[in-house]
Amino acid sequence: MTALDNQRKTKQSQPPGDMGAFPQYYRQICHHLALARERQYATYLIDRLDRLVLDGHQHLYQARGFFLSQTLRFIGGGFPALVRAEARLFWLSFALLYLPAVLMGIALQHAPQMVYTMLDHHSLVSIEGMYNPGAAHIGRERQSDGDFLMFGYYIKNNIGISFQTFAGGLLYGLGSIFYLVYNGLILGTVAGHLTRIGYGTTFYPFVVGHGAFELTAIVLSGMAGLKMGLALLSPGNKTRLNALREAAQISIRIVYGVVGMLLIAAFLEAFWSSSQAIAPAVKYAVGALLWLSVAAYFLFMGRKRAA
Repeated sequence: MTALDNQRKTKQSQPPGDMGAFPQYYRQICHHLALARERQYATYLIDRLDRLVLDGHQHLYQARGFFLSQTLRFIGGGFPALVRAEARLFWLSFALLYLPAVLMGIALQHAPQMVYTMLDHHSLVSIEGMYNPGAAHIGRERQSDGDFLMFGYYIKNNIGISFQTFAGGLLYGLGSIFYLVYNGLILGTVAGHLTRIGYGTTFYPFVVGHGAFELTAIVLSGMAGLKMGLALLSPGNKTRLNALREAAQISIRIVYGVVGMLLIAAFLEAFWSSSQAIAPAVKYAVGALLWLSVAAYFLFMGRKRAA
């Protein structure tokens, strides 16, 4: 009982996230209380055990509440503030993704054979089938499974792309640059080819909704990777290891936000974007609203709190 009393006395001085051996003590005191009630021990002992269990319960949920409040603060202002603080890297990452996409898309309208520089014949046929206006579900192969399985597939695929882009920053930023440019070229190749053959009427309504979250998340992944690469290239008066460690603390927090955005993107892609029951005009309207919402979130969210 001494250990439990000490735990009770010191719990107020501990930060909410510092649980230590508390779960073990809490399970033990709950067992003692149940045993005391079953054997009808003295009332003063049962009351003492009951107070300890109540205090333990409050301490446990205080820690959980602390985690929840930290998460809400991060979403409500911390995440966009981190992005705004690295605005130059954001716009560099933005250009590395979108500029190759635009250039490749334009080039394909004048030189259609360039499509084979990025895609083989089998991949091209598969993509055309996915965005054929007669397909039951746009953006997926005909033999694909249901929406829930596709939701899991999109999560895996999107997180894989973003992780590659982020982790590539450890190669002095070169890996992040490569994956941003490569994914931009793929995006431009697919968009340019489908536009040229007349499938833009299905492709653009498909990507306009979830693209606000997915493409922005890829840009942010590249930004986080470039942050680490810059620390390795120019550590200043710190050792490269210390500079990388400090940069990684910021980059990892950005990646936390990226994962949340990719979950939203996967949900929209599986249950909204691929549906043929929704009119393209509705998808464009909702897509425009989502793009504006994402832009407003990163531009304005958390500014009052920071001030």
